[in-house]
Amino acid sequence: MSSSNHQQQFRYTQTPSKVLHFRNLPWECSDEELADICSPFGKVMNTKCNVGANRNQAFVEFADLNQAISMVSYYASSSEPAQVRGKTVYIQYSNRHEIVNSKGPGDVPGNVLLVTIEGVEAGDVSIDVIHLVFSAFGFVHKIATFEKTAGFQYTDAETAASARNALDGRSIPRYLLPENVGSCNLRISYSAHRDLNIKFQSNRSRDYTNPMLPVNQTAIDIALQPVGPDGKRKEPESNVLLALVENMQYAVTVDVLHTVFSAFGTVQKIAIFEKNGQTQALIQYPDVTVATAAKEALEGHCIYDGGYCFQ
Repeated sequence: MSSSNHQQQFRYTQTPSKVLHFRNLPWECSDEELADICSPFGKVMNTKCNVGANRNQAFVEFADLNQAISMVSYYASSSEPAQVRGKTVYIQYSNRHEIVNSKGPGDVPGNVLLVTIEGVEAGDVSIDVIHLVFSAFGFVHKIATFEKTAGFQYTDAETAASARNALDGRSIPRYLLPENVGSCNLRISYSAHRDLNIKFQSNRSRDYTNPMLPVNQTAIDIALQPVGPDGKRKEPESNVLLALVENMQYAVTVDVLHTVFSAFGTVQKIAIFEKNGQTQALIQYPDVTVATAAKEALEGHCIYDGGYCFQ
């Protein structure tokens, strides 16, 4: 195996975890196939297959951290890559510390609630508003939000049950919502988590039990961005564009991106990388005007019919 392929298969800068993230798996890879490749290194406690838009990613949780490290170390030093059905698999440590079974009914009582907010766009409802609503039923220890869903941690399951019974299927009071939002419904289930891991105080997460937790100033600055007439936050203008490449059928290269984006002006720099299992690229123009023109012309369009699509 070449050194370049070897570097692509592993990422050395991540903190070790007993949960490993697998990419480039064959279509409909099964739990049994993952267990087969992982079991020589230790006891497999849980798996989560067919993750991602292309259903070619998975997570495997070992019983012990050292078992996960053993697997990563073995393939990092082996001349033969990890493979499933003859296809090279890319392995890295996950930022998860456990795999939560999302297939559960969500009806097992616990002190953490999973709340989905229907009828809103991301950012329409602030963390302070939802904290106000759920605090009516007891002290909220922590909140973690993810686009249109949020996790709420109470002291005990009884308090969480009171909030769920009262709010599930109800709407946040109209006077707490921005003018562009008509109404929104709350869908609430129990989470398998018992303790939310909050690393920073920000517009997306709060730990009300730890006032000394550091503040993520970048996230707060984003929350303070000006809001347009449609109620949505305006993106700050920049001469650097972030392109998300979707529906990939062929390899994306710097030359391909350069050809497409050069139609609008001189492209100074291009960087391609992968994040959250998705190919992304940064394209730098000499000024904001050219970058804005390229964004308006290319956003949502394809390079080829049925090929790559930019957002």
